[in-house]
Amino acid sequence: MALCSGFPFPRRVLRPGAASGSLPMYPSESGLPFDDIRQLVATMPGPSEGAREAALARQEQLVKPLGALGRLEAIAAHLAAWQGNSMPTVNRPMVAVFAATHGIADRGVSPYPGAVTKQMMATFTAGKAAVNQICATFDAGLRVFDLALDYPTPDITQGAALDEKACAATMAFGMEAIAGGSDLLCLGEMGIGNTTIAAALCHGLYGGTAEEWVGAGTGSTGEVLERKIAAVRDAVAFHKDHLSDPLEVLRRLGGREIAAIAGAIIAARHEKVPVVLDGFVVTAAAAVLHALDPSALDHCLAGHVSAEKAHRALLDRLGLRPILDLDMRLGEGSGAALAIGVVKAAVACHRGMATFAEAGVSEG
Repeated sequence: MALCSGFPFPRRVLRPGAASGSLPMYPSESGLPFDDIRQLVATMPGPSEGAREAALARQEQLVKPLGALGRLEAIAAHLAAWQGNSMPTVNRPMVAVFAATHGIADRGVSPYPGAVTKQMMATFTAGKAAVNQICATFDAGLRVFDLALDYPTPDITQGAALDEKACAATMAFGMEAIAGGSDLLCLGEMGIGNTTIAAALCHGLYGGTAEEWVGAGTGSTGEVLERKIAAVRDAVAFHKDHLSDPLEVLRRLGGREIAAIAGAIIAARHEKVPVVLDGFVVTAAAAVLHALDPSALDHCLAGHVSAEKAHRALLDRLGLRPILDLDMRLGEGSGAALAIGVVKAAVACHRGMATFAEAGVSEG
């Protein structure tokens, strides 16, 4: 497991098409940090339809009734399209967990104190968290990113979480998740208070009521849950005149892990790396990009639908069908990591099964 830390303030963002590992940067022509991000989203490559069609054609020839592997066939074809390879691989899956702290936690929106975020980082490092065990089970790498845990973002009911420069820079830092190369990127998070942040993002993007978007998170009930709902309502009301731009929603209502996850999704697209999203918080970060461009998440799979109240509704809005539905709500990339097993099985069947001709089996 790799542990990455440091205050995330690189000055430029990833150049489209840059090789992973080196992550060359380029200066903004306008000087406005978000213009760099908009350019990266606007220039995201599409899938290889040729690779998808070749993969689907192979599926028709494998020793099984047509469509008998159900969703596994679609998953294999999805990876083929986004890796640009009719015989996709999952040899180097990577789980990236972004950890951040939030000023909103001081409002008592969680039954756990903000200090738990740093304590969990030590648990990840010791290899004793749930995600460590799941990654080991499926031979996946794990990188945990410490996003300035000693510096919580401001309380979003009273100010913006980040300024434009810091938000864009943190997105650029998130692009480092693909450094070193992987053929499948799974995204997770850790941060006490960040289901409050995710609910505020969704309320800011889609409207409705705070009650619709707020769930139990780490176990909020009673007065804690009421404080959480009030915090989301107050935050969106405070920023209501600035929520027409999805990137403004991100910087005002988000947090460092949210920005970094969005950056990782963008970078993975440019590097032809399919992405598996974890739970409500990760999906809320992805929703910002979807609001910028409805095709921005086409390379993503939803690893699971969590027990968090609004996650299923959010996945429906984004047109994402979860691979797993196990009532999990842990975060830390656990659901996305668990989905690696299904994705690996889909690819193994696609690559390893014989065709009717190879097996000497008569076709129906």
